[in-house]
Amino acid sequence: MNDRTTEHPAHTAFPGPDHLPRPTAPSFSHLSLELGHFYRDDLAAGPERLREQFDRIAPWVDAARQVSAAQTGAVARISTCFLVDDRSVRRVLPKELLPELLGVAADAGLAVDYLARESAFAEAGAVHPARLVESRLAPAPPPGRNGCRPPTAESGWLSNGERSPIAGPVESTCAGPVRRPLRATDRHSHSVHLDVELWREGSSGRRWSCSFLAAVWQLLRLGLLRDRGRAALKPVPAAGEFPESWSDLPALIQLRPGAAPFTAYRTCSVLPSAFLPVEHAVRVILDRWAPEPTVLEQMAEQAALEDLALPEEIARRVDYVFYGPS
Repeated sequence: MNDRTTEHPAHTAFPGPDHLPRPTAPSFSHLSLELGHFYRDDLAAGPERLREQFDRIAPWVDAARQVSAAQTGAVARISTCFLVDDRSVRRVLPKELLPELLGVAADAGLAVDYLARESAFAEAGAVHPARLVESRLAPAPPPGRNGCRPPTAESGWLSNGERSPIAGPVESTCAGPVRRPLRATDRHSHSVHLDVELWREGSSGRRWSCSFLAAVWQLLRLGLLRDRGRAALKPVPAAGEFPESWSDLPALIQLRPGAAPFTAYRTCSVLPSAFLPVEHAVRVILDRWAPEPTVLEQMAEQAALEDLALPEEIARRVDYVFYGPS
């Protein structure tokens, strides 16, 4: 996943709660299982590199299935998915890359139910999933904050506590100490502090960070991201051959008829350990994101019908398997 997805300048207005229809409840799998994520070099290196990666992923996928079945106490509904960073491989035709990728996955015993384009998380027709996530960010300011640093909506940065020590000619004029230790807001004995860049503005528009788009991906899989009451992205059944252009590929494709639902009560991503810093940032974002109460209620009601209890914290619904080396 690369920090490459750019959104053209836009002014998006979101209606207030009184003007929104009641969210429609999607069907849920027990688990949305992500089958790895490859860098551009992996995708361009050919089938042998892909085969090596999928062979490493397969045992962990089996383990994740067993854990999900043990948690549900029933035959678990599990859907699988794969995310393609279409911006980084835009010179490779989807009609050439995707059949090869899916074929190698099948050789490793892995069936991919759904495939998504990362660029669609910034803009998919009239829907802007990343903007929807931004609109519900609720940063928790650390105790004693004096307003010297701009809020997230202005800076494009989010922190899990007090940010980096005050420095620079502008901030040095603020009241309070010039240096102080970093501290996480929700900490245990010691702090693990993280500043997360969500986006940056440029002449070509807003450039969303890899971490922010990864958070969008998790919220889509959890069925929590809605656009005026409806799912922000809906799977489109695959129709024949893949197109030559990535822009002609649907944002989210259902590859296998009869697959379990794309959205799930929980997610699990099997990823190379190099993605650990990105996913750490994702958890910070999810901890600061405020879902629609009605959506949470609907999801809890559906889970209760299956005798399942869901964690209130969104980040606790997201699991990972990281495999090395990084």
